[in-house]
Amino acid sequence: MYSECPICSLKFEREEGYFLGAMYIGYLLGLILIVLFAAILWLALRLSLYRSFLWGMILFLPFALPLTFLARVLWIYLDQAIDPER
Repeated sequence: MYSECPICSLKFEREEGYFLGAMYIGYLLGLILIVLFAAILWLALRLSLYRSFLWGMILFLPFALPLTFLARVLWIYLDQAIDPER
């Protein structure tokens, strides 16, 4: 991730603990994605619930890093919507 936005110069590197909220967003998005994968596998392949969630977690792994960046961006958007930086 860049240290600041090349277009508007918004500083991405904030104080320590700033992205704690992004962790909650990332956790929620990750959980939704794993459940979605597991439900698709469970319905399509009729795997057991345990195996569906296991495969859902395995299929989720390539999405972990992009989801982390997405969660950070969503957190910054939420922060700027609530308390805009001048």
